[in-house]
Amino acid sequence: MFRFSLSTFACACAVLAVLFTLPARAPAAPYMVSVMQDDDELVYKSSKDRRKALDRMKGLGVEAVRVTVLWRSVAPAADSRHKPHGFNGAKPGQYLQSRWDRYDEIVHLAAERGIAVNFNPTGPGPAWAHRRTRVKQAARSWRPSPKEYAKFVRAVGRRYSGHYHDENHGKGVLPRVSWWGIWNEPNQPGWLTPQATAPQLYRDLLVAGAKALLRTGHSDDLVVIGELAPIGSADKPEGARASLRPALFLREMFCLNRRFHSFTGAQARSHHCDQLDRLGILARFPRLGFGHHPYTRKSPPTGRKPKRDMINITNIGLLTHTLDRIAATTGLLPPQMPVFFDEFGYQTKPPDPYRGVSLSLQAQYINEGDYIAWKNPRVFSTAQFLLYDSGPKTEFPRGSAPYWSTFQTGLYTGLPAGKEKPAARAYKFPLVVRRKGGTAHIWGQVRFAPNGATYPVLLQSRARGSDTWVRSGAPVQVTQSQGYFQAKRPTQRGAMWRAVWSEPDFARFETSREAAAR
Repeated sequence: MFRFSLSTFACACAVLAVLFTLPARAPAAPYMVSVMQDDDELVYKSSKDRRKALDRMKGLGVEAVRVTVLWRSVAPAADSRHKPHGFNGAKPGQYLQSRWDRYDEIVHLAAERGIAVNFNPTGPGPAWAHRRTRVKQAARSWRPSPKEYAKFVRAVGRRYSGHYHDENHGKGVLPRVSWWGIWNEPNQPGWLTPQATAPQLYRDLLVAGAKALLRTGHSDDLVVIGELAPIGSADKPEGARASLRPALFLREMFCLNRRFHSFTGAQARSHHCDQLDRLGILARFPRLGFGHHPYTRKSPPTGRKPKRDMINITNIGLLTHTLDRIAATTGLLPPQMPVFFDEFGYQTKPPDPYRGVSLSLQAQYINEGDYIAWKNPRVFSTAQFLLYDSGPKTEFPRGSAPYWSTFQTGLYTGLPAGKEKPAARAYKFPLVVRRKGGTAHIWGQVRFAPNGATYPVLLQSRARGSDTWVRSGAPVQVTQSQGYFQAKRPTQRGAMWRAVWSEPDFARFETSREAAAR
């Protein structure tokens, strides 16, 4: 029986403690965790870069970082088909300490800055932990061993249990991690293949990861499952690059057809539905959430709904509906399961000359995404994927499409330039304006300000064709703990709006992005 009791528990910062003192239902999200992910900066660069990135994230108002703990990058002999003799993957001390050091530093530095850490231990794993296949494109993600994955998660869970002594750097106790994800995007072939059986494979990996977290003392932590990508190529994926749409993936994982009736006969046997009850282990986590990555590619968050069984931010109600039907039919998920957005963003053109949206639309769209998430009482986090644009693939000809086949979803251009995009201000100080007749309905968040503070925000408008900003009405007193505010002001079509925040002594000013009253 699920007990989604939203009680307080300790973590590196107060974010999760506050989150779980709140009711699951409300007219809008009562608390939204601002999550950012940038593995390039936090995991794969230098200690100096790591510190700079976390400082910049903190200044933007980031409350939690999502970090991929890539099995393959931590495990020994990753390219070998033979597991090292005597290696026990459940023991942190049997891995090279240098491969843990970057994660150790992340949890220390994040704790110093009051930023929570969400670790996502995921495949692909070392070659010796995967079945062999003749499909070269799928070799790295083909049928990982749940047994070996469980050992890896046990090692990560034990190391970041709050009781483990670092083997170097003074041998102090490493900070506890209290937010976990189990695997990443199992409905995408880069992470798990073959996709035709990925729902069953993920079910086994999920049970293995859950058991590992329980064995290492994380039963009261926030555990997020799913972590699904929003799109898929077909109902029945064929070929190494095919992927499953998220709603279909979920139904098949729980042995349900489109009408949420249980599989029977040969269909049930082919999906190993006799093992479905093993997912009952999830009930041992009273703080269980569902992770989703609601990207739209280039479409606005307010745009048209995607194809059948795809789920992005425009139709997030399909996700909660699917979860609720699964919970009611199987009893294997909690009712009213909380949803966490832990990846989201928009590719920009420039710098990518082939795909993406303009810099101004990126700023607008991430704010509209924030607003949609905030309005949904089931969604408890917003996400930004990348602080800085990823670097191009320099092994390809400069300027070619493969050269730019990385992610340019950052708030800043790639380093070393690191030039601020309009989205940086939009993320730091979101603003959305909706015009209804002669009234502007204004929503925003002073994301960068300290949580729990009370302060005024000035609203200013600028008429179409004018360069002059004019104060509109009395200041809005921000009392919500995370800086959310709403207001109504008279407006004209096409007027521009912005919000202004200042310190009490006016030593520092911040302005939001400019939003049009359309």
